[in-house]
Amino acid sequence: MTRSTRILLACGLAVFLAVATGADQAGIKIGVVDIDQALNSTDEGKAAREELARKKREAEQQLEPLIERFNGMREEIDGKKYVLSDEALFAKQADLLELKNKIDNKMKELEGQFQIDKGRLEAPLRAKLLEIIQGVGKEQGFTLILRRNTPGVMYTREALDITDVVIERFNKKRG
Repeated sequence: MTRSTRILLACGLAVFLAVATGADQAGIKIGVVDIDQALNSTDEGKAAREELARKKREAEQQLEPLIERFNGMREEIDGKKYVLSDEALFAKQADLLELKNKIDNKMKELEGQFQIDKGRLEAPLRAKLLEIIQGVGKEQGFTLILRRNTPGVMYTREALDITDVVIERFNKKRG
């Protein structure tokens, strides 16, 4: 069973249970929230995004000298390949390949660190968003709140979207 089928089945089951437990007397109230939009629109989310952008720039600055050295070596090899001996050309190409591997490894290392930093910054914000979404759901009597842009949610009316309410609550709830 695919993930989207399981999610669709879970949503259908949740609606069925809500109806079966008496929610039909009060009416079914469904909301939709865009977690990514909420995360990027909150004050803390913007600060996290700025920190990630700063870290990305720092990573690019670490790679820049290596890339410039690589490009310089490649141009040197291209310019001198007809005048160099086979051994000298092979040695320079080996050095170029070694530098390329060094750049690739550094890029993988920096990407891994970036993903760790992103998780470290976003995880508490996502947990706080979930808490706020659950609070809004309870306070406003929602039967079901779905995450926008997930499998199973193909269309929603804008009137169902509670993302702005969640963002507003998030920004009020500091700490």
